[in-house]
Order: sequence, then C-alpha cells, then structure tokens
Amino acid sequence: MKKVSIVVPIYNERGTLLKIIDRIEKAETLGLKKEIILVDDGSTDGTRDILKTLEDKYEVFYHKKNQGKGGALRTGFQKATGDIILVQDADLEYDPKEYPLLLRPILEGKTDAVYGSRLLKSNPKFRQAYYWGGVLISWLTNILYGSRLTDVSTCYKAFRAPALKSLELKTNGFEFEVEVTIKALKKNYNILEVPIDYSPRTFAEGKKIRARDGLILIWHILKDKFN
Repeated sequence: MKKVSIVVPIYNERGTLLKIIDRIEKAETLGLKKEIILVDDGSTDGTRDILKTLEDKYEVFYHKKNQGKGGALRTGFQKATGDIILVQDADLEYDPKEYPLLLRPILEGKTDAVYGSRLLKSNPKFRQAYYWGGVLISWLTNILYGSRLTDVSTCYKAFRAPALKSLELKTNGFEFEVEVTIKALKKNYNILEVPIDYSPRTFAEGKKIRARDGLILIWHILKDKFN
C-alpha cells in the first residue's frame, strides 16, 4: 500500500496540537496509509509533555533549540518514508479535510507537487497585509522564475517524495516556502495549485509569522536569483 507522510512542524502549540492530530487522523487520504511525523522545534510551553504521551503512536522528533519552520520540516522530510510528503502546520489555519485535493493530482500522475492556494478561493478572514504580501511574493517568483503561481507562501504543499528529497533544502526559517518552490522550479518540476479554505489566527491566538518574515522571503527570492 502506498503511503503519505504528513510532516507537522511544531513550536509552542500546546493549545492546538491534539486538535490538529485528531483532524489528521480523521482526514481522507484516498487509500494512502498515513505516516504522521511530529517535529517539535524547541517548544517551551508544555507542548513536549503532550508529545511524550504520543511517542508510541506517532513518529516524534525533538530539536533541543528552536531552529525555525524550515529546520523542523527538513528533519521531518529526512525521516519520512512515504511515497508522497505533505506539510501540515499545527495551528488549525489549514484543515486536513482538504487532503484529497492535494493528493489526487499526484496520485493521478498529473504533477510533481500540489500547492493549496488561499488566493484561488474567497477567504474573507485573510488580513489585507498578509494577502498583499503573499501576492507580492508570488508575483516576484513568477517574474523571476517563469512560473504562474498564486500562493508560494502557503503551508499546504504536497510533493512526490523523490522530487522533494532531491531539492537539497538548507534554510531554517519561513524562507523555506520560497526555497522549496524555487528549487523545484529550477528542476522543472511541475507545481499544480488547488483552491483551499483558510482560517488565519491572530497574534493573540499565537500566529508566528510577522512582516519581517515576509521581507526575509522577498530577500531570499532576490538573493537566489542575482547572487
């Protein structure tokens, strides 16, 4: 039986961790066996205590110090044994009920990767600053690398495992989103987008990405192209 590895980077998500795992467990994966990989990126809020109770059921890995989302994902990717690798944030902004949208095109042999685009569907809770920041990041990527993507910075990315593991990813922070995209485009991997729902958190609720992170993503795009 084919398998999908669902990699969940986690940092201080005590309040949402069990909820997102429950949603992952209930999600439809089109006949694929689930391998759930939980990577704690140096949490300090009690998240690790919860993860310790889950070690018998899931693949759980720990970073001694916080490295960033990219670092946690790279650890998860290295451990993944599935035919498809899918990224799932732990903050409930993205709903696992949409896994079939991400998995079906890969299973049908239509593409190497699928991105869940928040911009292809009306998401009224999308804050304007983040909306336009995402538009700018995607526009720059399209102009410089000849792609036609609408949401490069989306969490929901699913790849054929061999394609993803061929990319030699190196970044540790949120710039992972543009690094993985640029390296996939350079290898001429096909990236298909599908519309998804999005339920953004506020900073008070624990949202971690800031305007500074958006600037880092833009800098990474430009540096990669012109360095």
